[in-house]
Amino acid sequence: MNDAIVIEDIHKSFGEKQAVEALDLVVPRGSLHGFIGPNGAGKTTTIRMIMSIIFPDRGELRVLGRPSAIESKDKIGYLPEERGVYKKMKVLAFLKYMARLKGVPANELHKRASQWLERVELGDVAGKKCEELSKGMQQKIQFIAAVIHEPELLILDEPFSGLDPVNMRLLRDLIQELNSGGTTIIFSTHVMAQAEQLCDNIVMINNGRKVLDDPLETIRNRFDPNVIVFEPADGEVSTAQITTLGCVCEANKSDDLWELTLVDGCKPSQAIAEITSNFQTNRIAIKKPSLEDIFIKIVEADESASISQPAGVTA
Repeated sequence: MNDAIVIEDIHKSFGEKQAVEALDLVVPRGSLHGFIGPNGAGKTTTIRMIMSIIFPDRGELRVLGRPSAIESKDKIGYLPEERGVYKKMKVLAFLKYMARLKGVPANELHKRASQWLERVELGDVAGKKCEELSKGMQQKIQFIAAVIHEPELLILDEPFSGLDPVNMRLLRDLIQELNSGGTTIIFSTHVMAQAEQLCDNIVMINNGRKVLDDPLETIRNRFDPNVIVFEPADGEVSTAQITTLGCVCEANKSDDLWELTLVDGCKPSQAIAEITSNFQTNRIAIKKPSLEDIFIKIVEADESASISQPAGVTA
């Protein structure tokens, strides 16, 4: 079987709150899937069902070819949103213990734990108690605990939360390295720029429902770009001059660059032709929509559809 995870029509509610609704999802082996959406969208609930921490009200799922994660637990690494280490244990002892629980051979425990500490630049804390480490250090220790047994499937829930930019880049590089080596990775975040940097496939979830599930480039190509980045040769160009153009409805300047939002129905090629015929330009380009821009469009359209739905009728 080529798929690491298969989810079919999963539903989960907590009291009157519908946390996940009619979710279908396939995660191929070796992929790097991003789960994105605002806080409370249903991402963590979905991950917990994949991990068999909680169970769906109805629907089916398979993890690494088995009916539940319980049957594949030694092949899965999991970094939960709620961080936690055994505070009184020393770092090296903690990592060796976690590796042993996941089936790492006894003669490999010390070597793997020590190597991973060096890779995350924490080689000098092996003899310290976990409680003596900073929050960011503890987070890197828990990441090691999730990957030390070389899992086939790695699930990361908000892995960059609380990390400074240097350690965020370090962790991002390690995630990409693991994925390049064949590890299937699910990466959940509400910070969409992080998903853009890492993931080859994006699953957007809003109000418990999947609203998008495609490769990143496919998503970008599906949504027409409506912003032109423009650097005029003449720095004296004014907002009033630009907004008189028929293709432009809004103009914003940052340093020497203008971002021009196009009117509905205006193609970028038409806008570029109009701008270059009226102004000398140093640079002009189409700005691809960000994941955040796309998500906001989808959510706004979804909410508008819900509001306009007649009473008593379900979509």
